[in-house]
Amino acid sequence: MTLSHIPRPAREADLPEMLRLIHDLAEYEREPDAVMTSEDDLRRALFGEHPAVFAHVVDGDTDPSEVGGELAGMAIWFLTFSTWEGVHGIHLEDLYVRERFRGRGYGRALLSTLAAICVERGYARLEWQVLDWNEPAIGFYKKLGAVPMDEWTTFRLSGDALRSQ
Repeated sequence: MTLSHIPRPAREADLPEMLRLIHDLAEYEREPDAVMTSEDDLRRALFGEHPAVFAHVVDGDTDPSEVGGELAGMAIWFLTFSTWEGVHGIHLEDLYVRERFRGRGYGRALLSTLAAICVERGYARLEWQVLDWNEPAIGFYKKLGAVPMDEWTTFRLSGDALRSQ
């Protein structure tokens, strides 16, 4: 991995490429029509007055100083809080590396960057979810030492159920 392929915080100029990566991820996860977000939504979330979502990206084969160049991958994340441990953690919402860039260590570099942020800031954990059928990702995560939280089930309120509460 060259210096141009080291994860860096996302910039506003990355938003068009990040949105393409989000669409690529949705396609990979068999939900191509599920993406509703726009560049403006991402801009507000990541770069608005009080950002609550953060992102790191890895530049593709283009010059990293090139504004708006192709991205090889991204990690979008936000803070969580453990009431039991009394400290924050990071929830990794999306980790995605374009297929042609896989196997070069970019996914590991993105996760290592987030792990380093946790350690530096005294956060207790780095967590994420993976689809049960995504064996390549599960194998990758296990090789890093991540463990599944089998005793936990994710619940979600959305749509009409969310509005009726």
